[in-house]
Amino acid sequence: MIEDARWQAVDLPLLAERAAAAALAHLHLDPEGWEIAVLGCDDARIATLNSDFRGKPAATNVLSWPSQERAASADGDRPDPPQGPDPELGDIALAYDTCAAEARDRGKPLDDHATHLVVHGVLHLLGFDHDRDGDAALMERLETEILGKLGLDDPYR
Repeated sequence: MIEDARWQAVDLPLLAERAAAAALAHLHLDPEGWEIAVLGCDDARIATLNSDFRGKPAATNVLSWPSQERAASADGDRPDPPQGPDPELGDIALAYDTCAAEARDRGKPLDDHATHLVVHGVLHLLGFDHDRDGDAALMERLETEILGKLGLDDPYR
């Protein structure tokens, strides 16, 4: 769903489908078997969502809402892969203003940065997180591998 028309410039629906498929395939999940809803919005909308769902009344680049809790119990362990029969993995929202500013500040094309954020969001939907050191290292490594397969640079370098 595109709420902010500026996302049309990077064709967010196609970009998100490509990034999500790459993340799922990298984790040996058939991209055709799973559903993810993506919202392309602005900073005002994501600040409201961030406040409503996380108690943080500020804009952020990406938010994700997994359809169920999938986090690993031990720091650095992989979460259990999702199981059917419900194909819904969850929802992701990206804020145009914050994403565009971050891309500009990092000297990267917006579509590359947005691709990274979709991959990041998909990993969150699958139970990966970055609150603990081991979890963060695993998530960053996976992001780097997935983006590399898409021909994009390591976002953490």
